[in-house]
Amino acid sequence: MNKGKDIQALHDTLDGFFSIGAAITPSQISGSHADLLKKHFNCIVAENCMKPEEIQPVEGQYNWEEADRVIAFAKDNHMKIRFHTLVWHNQTAAWFFKDKDGNEMTATPENKKLLLDRLDNHIRAVVGRYKEDVDSWDVVNEVIDPEESNGHRRSKWYEITGIEFIEKAFRITREVAGKDAKLYINDFNTNKPDKREAFYNVVKELLVKDVPIDGVGHQMHINIDWPTASVIRDTIDLFSELGLDNQVTELDVSVYSNSTDKYETIPDENLVKQGYKYKEIFEVFKEKQQNISAVVTWGIADDHTWLKTFPITRRNLPLIFDEQLKPKYAYWGIVDPSQLPKDENNRVEPMEW
Repeated sequence: MNKGKDIQALHDTLDGFFSIGAAITPSQISGSHADLLKKHFNCIVAENCMKPEEIQPVEGQYNWEEADRVIAFAKDNHMKIRFHTLVWHNQTAAWFFKDKDGNEMTATPENKKLLLDRLDNHIRAVVGRYKEDVDSWDVVNEVIDPEESNGHRRSKWYEITGIEFIEKAFRITREVAGKDAKLYINDFNTNKPDKREAFYNVVKELLVKDVPIDGVGHQMHINIDWPTASVIRDTIDLFSELGLDNQVTELDVSVYSNSTDKYETIPDENLVKQGYKYKEIFEVFKEKQQNISAVVTWGIADDHTWLKTFPITRRNLPLIFDEQLKPKYAYWGIVDPSQLPKDENNRVEPMEW
């Protein structure tokens, strides 16, 4: 089995279907990680360095260095760029939600204006700087809560401004980025029926108000047992009915199916099962290619993944390439499923590298 040097590039396998991307850190734009990126991916997103607290840690003081480096790498290597994210309730500097006296904001007309003005300033600065380089924008991130009657997360943004922050964020981004920019609303657990329904209703509500949303981002943090391919298909179909594009924005497939198991050595059976899960979901993505413009994994390879500390600290190997940056069963599930191992009784046989 080929270890990786001469294997087919993922983006060649998926050429004509959609872009294939990965979330990266600035430390990964040189060396072996950069080589892997350049071979297999044609789209990137910054894991953290473009989030609000990283870009504007202090009001009016912008930190462009790391974001600029990621943008430059993408441009040098002819990769598309997803911007993540302009507005979020997490990883936003505390000063955003302080009143003019430095106290925690309460819901007053004065504070509403102040917060929306800060939103305006942040978006105009960021989008103005990168509008020529970014292909798609996560304008707002994780604003849905299915347990709320109207589906809106009760974040500080919502407590102070209601849904105006969402509407304004999209309108300002459209104004600054232009009519050809692709604007997305991004969220997690979109394959769960209650979250999907709440998300759909909020998006529909915004579209009725002519909020300029071009597409929906599905984070797609899933596992080897959940969800089924048919559930993913239903999710894509639902939002496509609204005339929207879909992007899979943060894909990874945990080798666990719960929040309690821990392995020192991941059973080969789990990794094979993961390979079949990647096979199944990419078959759906390709089937729905007219409604999906990009699929992005949340990381390049298993040596760097947030799932090693979430929801508990444990070894997890959720991506397409392993900790040595070599292809896994997951890779073959996408590129050539005939390489996935089975014996005549449908039992897993270990792959020989």
